[in-house]
Amino acid sequence: MSLTQPHMSIAAVERDTGIGKDTLRVWERRYGFPQPVRDAFDERSYPMSQVEKLRTIKRLLDQGYRPGKVVAMPHEDLQRISMADVATPRDIAQISQSRLNLHHFLERLQGHDVAGLQADLQQALVDLGVAAFVADLVAPLSALIGETWMRGELAVFEEHLYTECVTTLLRQTIQAQNQTTPRQPPVVLLTTLPQEQHGLGLLMAECMLALNGCVCISLGVQVPLTDIVKAAQVHHADIVALSFSSNMNPNHVVDGLNALRNLLPTATALWAGGGNAVLQRRPPEAVVVVRDLTDIALQVQAWRAAHA
Repeated sequence: MSLTQPHMSIAAVERDTGIGKDTLRVWERRYGFPQPVRDAFDERSYPMSQVEKLRTIKRLLDQGYRPGKVVAMPHEDLQRISMADVATPRDIAQISQSRLNLHHFLERLQGHDVAGLQADLQQALVDLGVAAFVADLVAPLSALIGETWMRGELAVFEEHLYTECVTTLLRQTIQAQNQTTPRQPPVVLLTTLPQEQHGLGLLMAECMLALNGCVCISLGVQVPLTDIVKAAQVHHADIVALSFSSNMNPNHVVDGLNALRNLLPTATALWAGGGNAVLQRRPPEAVVVVRDLTDIALQVQAWRAAHA
């Protein structure tokens, strides 16, 4: 293949598409795509036509498609799937069971195999795509880790170690999404009330919002109500999104949401999500309850349709 047409180095392709160098090499061996040529320094070089296909593949992976189903497909077929914009159900039965075996990751943690845990989480992200990784793996795995810790079967340092591993990976994923997916409204301010110290749910929500192209501003956890309101004003937030774990007092959840709703401008939407049962039983009025992580995309679509 001639190098007279525009080409990109493997580092440039990684930056452009958000697909890691190691993943590109694995796909090359496993699926026969991409098919780079070698430049004068014997380094991989990718024609722009292949880069375009890789961009399309990345979009489909983020929607839940598996590499084994899409990487080897002709680009024309991939474009038809992508342009149809139909969210097909993820075929969990066909995904490698080792990637969705939650106890496999728990055993890595309990065996203090940090490198193995990190590698398995990274590979699961590649296999599943962002949406399925967050909703179908990280969310239930985090619940399992929490339950195991509550039973006294995990030490505090082990629970913290897991949180740090997932936090690092999710932050990297968010950064990659921000670089590869164009940003557009809504502007979403993410935080928790002063009584809520758990931030992993907030980070998972930010990951899903970034996947949908939202502008995300995270304040972290335990922010006073007055500061949330000030930050929403300064950043012209369209939505203030709060996360609530199951550990938070339900009365504090309801009272905090009602107080914040009264302080925020009417035009600023207030979203609430997480594992606290009160959100399902008796959510406050004028608060949008995000039922689960997969509901975020639908809520973003509804907001954009209402503000088109």
